[in-house]
Amino acid sequence: MRYWLMKSEPSCFSLDDLERSPGGVAAWDGVRNFQARNLLRDEIRTGDGVLFYHSGGTAPAIVGLAEVVRDGYPDHTAQDPRGEHYDPKATPGKPIWYMVDVKFLIRLPRPLTRADLSGHPVLGVMAVMRRGNRLSVQPVTADEWRGVLAQAGLADPLLQIHR
Repeated sequence: MRYWLMKSEPSCFSLDDLERSPGGVAAWDGVRNFQARNLLRDEIRTGDGVLFYHSGGTAPAIVGLAEVVRDGYPDHTAQDPRGEHYDPKATPGKPIWYMVDVKFLIRLPRPLTRADLSGHPVLGVMAVMRRGNRLSVQPVTADEWRGVLAQAGLADPLLQIHR
């Protein structure tokens, strides 16, 4: 099992939107960065944990947890000329972009802001904290995952699911 941080602007797709999705499951689509695409296509697997991060706004923060419930597959939104994520180079034979499906698990009791993370010895060095890191999908270590859970006062919901 691996762990990831996935960023989304709350005005585009929020934790509330994920929770309200049918069965709490939605596609993590629209990623248009090759490094993040490679993670979605090649690295992220069903059962992996996700830190849901609201980017932008006045207080970017980790706001909840999700689980990957479907391995990477072609992002069909790239092939919709009416959609905002359209890429004319993407075709069914050469999809270019990939997505995974994630399932809502839990909302943190309170968001963990950048200020909360920066003051923590493990969380302060997370990739999301590095200046200039704009990747919408990035790896998280097991220690960082456990650190977020500890800061939030939560038991690991993935351990309960995968018993």
